[in-house]
Amino acid sequence: MQLQASMITTTAWIVLAAVAIDLIYVFARIRVVRPTSRGLVERFGKYRRVAEPGFHWIVPVAERLFLVNVTEVMMNAERQEIITSDKLNARVDAQIYFKVKSDENSLKSSQYNVFDYKVQMVNLARTTLRNIIGTLTLKSANSERSRINTALQQTLREETQHWGIEIVRAELKEIDPPQDVQETMNKVVKAENEKVAAVDFATATETMADGARRAEIKRAEGVKQAKILEAEGEALAIQLVNESADRYFTGNAQLLRRLITVERSLQNNSKVVVPAGSELVNIIGDIAGVLPLPARGVRVAPRAPGEHAVQ
Repeated sequence: MQLQASMITTTAWIVLAAVAIDLIYVFARIRVVRPTSRGLVERFGKYRRVAEPGFHWIVPVAERLFLVNVTEVMMNAERQEIITSDKLNARVDAQIYFKVKSDENSLKSSQYNVFDYKVQMVNLARTTLRNIIGTLTLKSANSERSRINTALQQTLREETQHWGIEIVRAELKEIDPPQDVQETMNKVVKAENEKVAAVDFATATETMADGARRAEIKRAEGVKQAKILEAEGEALAIQLVNESADRYFTGNAQLLRRLITVERSLQNNSKVVVPAGSELVNIIGDIAGVLPLPARGVRVAPRAPGEHAVQ
């Protein structure tokens, strides 16, 4: 009985061991590829197939799976000093954006045609920047960044087309001149800004003066036109009065007007001197009941209320 129990126990352990080995073998074959990657499967060191995103079985020991990231990657080209054409040391830094293409040929090229595409990408970008910026002055390098970016991107695309890589874009991060040159450039920029501000101020002042001068001219023209219109109105009024007088102010109307004038003068106790032989003196004499004065002239003296006197 003890022997039989011992055999059962040994068999159970063997079964458990077999199950454990099977489970280890199964889990060892499982590989999961994420959507951000693609896999290259090799069997005994020879390429077999591409592993798309999902669940895959790999033969342990015989097969290996190499994952390749197919998302966009940013690489820093690392800061370096470049001598420009005007003999200045500029500190230049750039960034490269690229990604491995997801088709099978590109995946194979990124692994089998280049040893380490990331390291070689950085070195290629640094060399290309030295070749481009070395032919430019510091000022033109700062003002023509877009042209430098385009040239860098074009060169990288041509040199990496057999790597299975797509160059998305290349951008200069910074171009820093030496400290003393930077200070001089800042002074130049400040002087140019002050010059532009002075010119703008002078232009604005001139515009304001011109506007004031035009306003004065307009105002003078308005005053002139108003005076002309006023004079024309007065002349027209005089003309109308003269025409009306010639037409309607005759005979007794003229005498009545003269009497009204004399009456207004006498109301203020003023002295009025008129020619002696005029009709007006005769009319006053008729009113006062006296004879006309001598031919030299008549002087009407002040009168008391209710009295009429001619001296």
